[in-house]
Amino acid sequence: MSAFDAFEIKMRAAGMGDAPVAVFRRNYEALLRDETGMIGEETIEAAADLPDSENLEAGDGADLMGRTVVIKLNGGLGTGMGLQGPKSLLAVREGVNFLDLMVRQIVSLRESSGEPVRLLLMNSFNTSADTLAHLQRYESKGLAAAGEVEMMQNMIPKIDAESMGPVEWAQDAEQEWCPPGHGDVYPALVGSGWLDRLLDEGVRYAFVSNSDNLGAILDPALLAYFAKADAPFMMEVTRRTAADKKGGHLAKRKSDGRLLLREVAQCPEADLDDFQDIAKHRYFNTNSLWLNLEKLKLQLKADAGVLPLPMIKNRKTVDPRDPKSKPVIQLEIAMGSAIECFEGALAIEVPRSRFAPVKTTGDLLALRSDAYEVLEDGQVRLRAERNGVPPDVILSGEYKLVDALEPLGVPSLIRCDVLKISGLVEFEAGVVIEGEVAFSNHQAERKTVPAGVYINGEF
Repeated sequence: MSAFDAFEIKMRAAGMGDAPVAVFRRNYEALLRDETGMIGEETIEAAADLPDSENLEAGDGADLMGRTVVIKLNGGLGTGMGLQGPKSLLAVREGVNFLDLMVRQIVSLRESSGEPVRLLLMNSFNTSADTLAHLQRYESKGLAAAGEVEMMQNMIPKIDAESMGPVEWAQDAEQEWCPPGHGDVYPALVGSGWLDRLLDEGVRYAFVSNSDNLGAILDPALLAYFAKADAPFMMEVTRRTAADKKGGHLAKRKSDGRLLLREVAQCPEADLDDFQDIAKHRYFNTNSLWLNLEKLKLQLKADAGVLPLPMIKNRKTVDPRDPKSKPVIQLEIAMGSAIECFEGALAIEVPRSRFAPVKTTGDLLALRSDAYEVLEDGQVRLRAERNGVPPDVILSGEYKLVDALEPLGVPSLIRCDVLKISGLVEFEAGVVIEGEVAFSNHQAERKTVPAGVYINGEF
């Protein structure tokens, strides 16, 4: 009996098919070989000037819409912000959440193109029921049935850090499993049957993005560019700023000229200065990808069904709420790292407006303000006056959970550069923030900020 057999037995018993088992086997064997995945500076060169999406000809992608599926990664819970359910059910504006806006975008694209643009949500076991329940209101749009809109993310066993076998946790058996990262989109497409089904139905292209990135919409010009290039894979990237210097960057491998992603965990310590040089390594991955599904199937066949994505190792405890519980290793793969698996893969520079994820309550407060506009077609975008730069909202620990935002109120941030809030405050209607402004309250009692204009200062 091999070291992996116990994992395969456990995964098969849980109903996992060949694709997720094969991917987990590859990553587990890489773990046992102690592969580091390090990418030294001497092995890469900076990605040269890339084509800019803002310089593309309009292009007629309308006729391609019916051959395209929009895949949204919808496996994440909003627990980090105090939500019990899917993050996509978080309210963006009153009565409208991320999922509602996704549906609006698809319906609008169908109406404007006259083509049956498809929506596919990669749900997890944690998000499926709540997501499908919310979608029942869109039954008349054909966007409610699981068989039409849902692809399930796989689950993989957590690894006992001591025995290197499947962890056992009788207190809560669900804690023995974890999601495999968004790189699971590839085995999920295969194992669920969706890849073959989409191809059989004439769908050739997929646009994949995070459900919390409201800037990631299906753009006909980008679709037309991708189709004309006849590339297997295209990644949307944008310019790194000082705030992004610790995040991963795009590069080109010297040995074969292929594009790749390098994360900080893959960078030798001696090369960190180069890694953080945003003038040298200019671009980062927005996690919005374009896939040619026919070429994806061919590549999977060439790779024996498993794209050779770099394995990411995370050390955690089996119960994430109990730091004294049994130590485990969780393995992940990232979908963007597949760029190095495809000969002829492309990257294209997009404006920062196409990268607007909501990771914190500060991001959410900015999104709810007048710095952004929500259009009838479901698009959410920075107002033109912002020149593509969102306000930076920094909130103290009292506001970590979304419920704490409600009594705070929403000031005008259209001319705000930085807003810092420390302690309990409440904005009256009519508060306008301009430039860099900080409010602090060291008392236990909530303080009210009266209506008025606050410009560059501490209050």
